[in-house]
Amino acid sequence: MTSDFVNSLIPDTALSVAGLTDYIRLLLEQDNQLRQVWVTGEVSSANHHRSGLFFTLQDPDGTAGIKCVAWNSQLAKLAQIPIPGEQLIILGSLRVYPQRGEYQLSVWQALPAGAGLQALRYQQLKNRLLSEGLFDSERKRSLPSHPQTIAVITSPTAAAWGDIQRTLKQRYPGLQVLFSPATVQGEQAPESIVKAIERVERDGRAEVLILSRGGGAVEELACFNDERVVRSLANCSIPVITGIGHQRDESLADLVADVCVHTPTAAAELVVPALAELYTQHRQRVEALQEAVLYSTQAAEHKLRVLQNRLQHLRLDRQVQQEKQRLAWKRQQLVQVTKRRSQQASQHLEMLRQKLVTLDPKAVLQRGYAVVIQENGAIARTAADLAVGDELLIQLGQGEVKVKVEEVKD
Repeated sequence: MTSDFVNSLIPDTALSVAGLTDYIRLLLEQDNQLRQVWVTGEVSSANHHRSGLFFTLQDPDGTAGIKCVAWNSQLAKLAQIPIPGEQLIILGSLRVYPQRGEYQLSVWQALPAGAGLQALRYQQLKNRLLSEGLFDSERKRSLPSHPQTIAVITSPTAAAWGDIQRTLKQRYPGLQVLFSPATVQGEQAPESIVKAIERVERDGRAEVLILSRGGGAVEELACFNDERVVRSLANCSIPVITGIGHQRDESLADLVADVCVHTPTAAAELVVPALAELYTQHRQRVEALQEAVLYSTQAAEHKLRVLQNRLQHLRLDRQVQQEKQRLAWKRQQLVQVTKRRSQQASQHLEMLRQKLVTLDPKAVLQRGYAVVIQENGAIARTAADLAVGDELLIQLGQGEVKVKVEEVKD
């Protein structure tokens, strides 16, 4: 298709981007109603810059918002400084910025109109969850020191996902990362985040979960204050770390998470240690162990030298010799005492043997005596014990004789 043909298709009334933007600017800025307009709404975010205060004014239901600026020259004249969560009545004029194709309200005056509905709803929900104990420090779990598998929930098209991947690869190569994509802005975001958390729990491999999103205006981060998301994080079975936004107040998701940081990169840095740091710590431990071993060795050697010196001074060989002599003398004493007692025992035994021989009845019989034994076995000691006709047994030195009593004489 030739350029001449293309040019022939473009109507003469076609405008350039600058021409269209300038036309819109003239329509808005020259409109009598828009040159001085009163607008009421809730401040959802506010940021101070060198040139002035930039903030967003939003309808309480969040269906529409407009960017506003109060220049430094006008700030001191405002009856109420715009603060997030407050309801204001703004007087200003509409201005168009061609370079960005945007329009914003240049603020002349700001009047207080009470607390904003969104801020009230946020505070009520926060108080209710707080009373249930969802933000208690006792519920916080510590992150695993060396996880092998982590899960990440964020938008697949967001810069946050790229930042996390890059950081994890640099710090801990080989880590298994499970990506559970979710919408992190808009009306569908809360349900999408809840489903992403459920996917991670069903999988069961992750040891820690990162919920993340890059920077954005407060109104763009409303999903992280949604009750469904907060309760899903509170009921999650694995530790959760949030890395949401940059310069902002904590969201309810941050309050319920086990750990919260302000950027996706910070979350990735916190969830895993850097291999370089681990290697440095390992080298430090090795050096400390070597120093401890060296110290123990030197201490043992010193103690050994001290003991050697003590042994030299004690002259154990002389003590051993003296102890041997003492034992030999004791042995000699013991042998002498034993011999003496044995001789005494032998002499006493011989004396007893001689007494037994002397007292032995058989020895008496050998000298010519006899023993008269009656029929009942008793020994007859007197004649009165006998009667005529008794049969007696006479026991002699050698042999026995039976006799019969014929006469008894006193």
